[in-house]
Amino acid sequence: MSEHPLLDTPEVLERAPASSNGDGAAEAAPPGPARRWLQNPLRIGLPAAAALILALVAAHYYMYSLDHESTDDAFIAGDVVAVSPRVASSVAAVLVTDNQHVKRGDVLVELDSRDFAAKLAQAQANLEAAKARQRSAEINVRVTDTTAGAGVAQAVAGVDAAARQVDTARSRLEQARAQVTAAAAEAMRARSDVERYERLFQDRAVSAQERDRAVAADRSATAALEASQKAEQAASDGLRQTESQLGEARARLEAAKAAPSQVAYSRSQVDTATAEIAQAEAAVRQAQLDLSYTKIAAPEAGRITRKSVEPGAYVQVGQPLLSIVPDRLWVVANFKETQLRAMHPGQPVVIAVDAYPDRTFRGHVDSIQAGSGAAFSLLPPENATGNYVKVVQRVPVKIVFDDAPDPHYVIGPGMSVVPTVTVR
Repeated sequence: MSEHPLLDTPEVLERAPASSNGDGAAEAAPPGPARRWLQNPLRIGLPAAAALILALVAAHYYMYSLDHESTDDAFIAGDVVAVSPRVASSVAAVLVTDNQHVKRGDVLVELDSRDFAAKLAQAQANLEAAKARQRSAEINVRVTDTTAGAGVAQAVAGVDAAARQVDTARSRLEQARAQVTAAAAEAMRARSDVERYERLFQDRAVSAQERDRAVAADRSATAALEASQKAEQAASDGLRQTESQLGEARARLEAAKAAPSQVAYSRSQVDTATAEIAQAEAAVRQAQLDLSYTKIAAPEAGRITRKSVEPGAYVQVGQPLLSIVPDRLWVVANFKETQLRAMHPGQPVVIAVDAYPDRTFRGHVDSIQAGSGAAFSLLPPENATGNYVKVVQRVPVKIVFDDAPDPHYVIGPGMSVVPTVTVR
């Protein structure tokens, strides 16, 4: 037995060199296990190939990691558009269902439009009335402007004629007064003659005939006095009448002189009518808008979500009826700040959506937020207080799709994705 017990195993004993025979020639020893292992190439190549493959794979992933940055802290984002009515009315029809895809401008909900159609008709009638008032005011301006000059000249002529009539009436009055004075003197003389002849007749100094002539003359003088007094009164009345006519002529002259003001007033009426037309036109446009608001159309192309309206319901202005998830989506990826060294807008991105592991989407980096997500949170960290522990911050990066998403793959805000950015 040998000094090493482990070498005394049957396998080793079999591989031990044969002892020399009596002739001194050594017999050939069978090959040992080490030699047989070395003589089998598979036992050498397989481990070597595996080690080489592992090295190549490790080198590939190392080189790949140098040129690419990836994160699983990413999700789909988009503007969810809330659709609300702009007028209050009852719902006449709902033309869409949940998750239905609609195009921009498609009618989603129809409201009862009868009240708004009546208001539009009333506004149009008010507009026509305002236009009629404007036409009337313009005609009044032309008439006033045409008659203004002729009215002044006619009023001046009327004043002159009335003034001449006043002068004539005054002359007649003066003449009548003179005649009254003469008649009064004649009547006084005739009265004195009657009294004198009456005394003489009593004394039988004159005849009865002479006394009768004196009495007749007295009566004639009295009648003449009364006639002259009535003529004076008539002349006085005529003077007052002509003076009144003169006053009226002067008033017409003043009114004619105010013709420019009347023209200006008429033109102001035209301006007022024009403003009323503008106001009526604005009311018509507003009524047309209100009528158009009874058809609620899709502001963006996308899918209907959160529909909460049914026919017959009465809706108020601003009440949410449904939401639209637009086709324009993007990815918000929260990369570690240490991953942003070589990242910049425009770099290509491969986007893997968790819901579709066998499908990838292409995009590119649109922008990088100026600040970490924690800095814009509701309760940002206060690193200046307490013990400070440095934590790698994450910065939101906006990634947009190069092509519109395939309609066969329904993706929407909040879905998880894994973007990989080629930074070199």
